Amino acid sequence: GDRLQSIGDGVSTGKNSTTRLEVDTGVGFVNVAENTQIKVGWLKVAPDNGRITRLDVIKGQVRLQVRRFTHRGSNLEIKTPAGISAVRGTQFGIGIQPDGKTGLATREGKVVMIAQGKTVVVPAGFQNLTIPGEPPLPAVPLKDDTTLNYRIERELVGNNRQIRFIGQVDPVNTVFLGETPQTTDRNGRFELLLPATLAPSLKVTVVTPLGRRQDHPLKIRL
Repeated sequence: GDRLQSIGDGVSTGKNSTTRLEVDTGVGFVNVAENTQIKVGWLKVAPDNGRITRLDVIKGQVRLQVRRFTHRGSNLEIKTPAGISAVRGTQFGIGIQPDGKTGLATREGKVVMIAQGKTVVVPAGFQNLTIPGEPPLPAVPLKDDTTLNYRIERELVGNNRQIRFIGQVDPVNTVFLGETPQTTDRNGRFELLLPATLAPSLKVTVVTPLGRRQDHPLKIRL
C-alpha cells in the first residue's frame, strides 16, 4: 500500500527480496529484483495531460510490463548510470553491473536507448549493451542465454596456492560470485583471483536482463 509519489522517493531490495511497483496511471508494472535500488527521478504532466515519469535505477535489475499509452505525450523512462531507456508499450528487462554497464533485452514492443546524444532502437527479440560514457552499442538478436564458459589457472604465490578463474558470459548479463556482483568487460569476460581454499565451494550465478537465472556450482580440483 505504500506509494512513491515525490521526486526522490524510492525502494531498495536486499538479498532474496523483491517487490512489484504499479504505475498509478495503470499503464503497467515494474518488477524489482533483489539487491536493486530504484527511485523516482521526475514526474511531469505533458501538454495533452499525459504523464511523464522517469525512474532512476542506481543498481540491480528491473523488468517492465507497460501497455501502450492513451496520451501521445505520456512517457516512461528508465535512467541507469549508462543512459536512458524510453518505452511506449513493451515488455523488457534491464540489468546493471557494478560499474554501470547496462544490459537491455526487449521481449515485446520496442525500447529506445539514449546515451551520449545517440539513440539506438531495441525492438522485440533484440538486446543491447550500453557502457557509461559511450553511445549505446548496436542492438543484436536476443539470446537470453545463461551459459558460462570458463577456465582455471593455478598459481603459487609464496607458500599460498591460488586459482585464477577466467569466465565468459553474454555481455548483457549480470554475474555473481556467491552474492557479490562482478564486473565484466564489453565482451562479457571477467577474472577472479581466489585463495585455493575457496575453490571447492565456488558458485557463479548468471542472470539475463529478462530475469532468467542459472547457478553454476563448480567443482575444481586443487
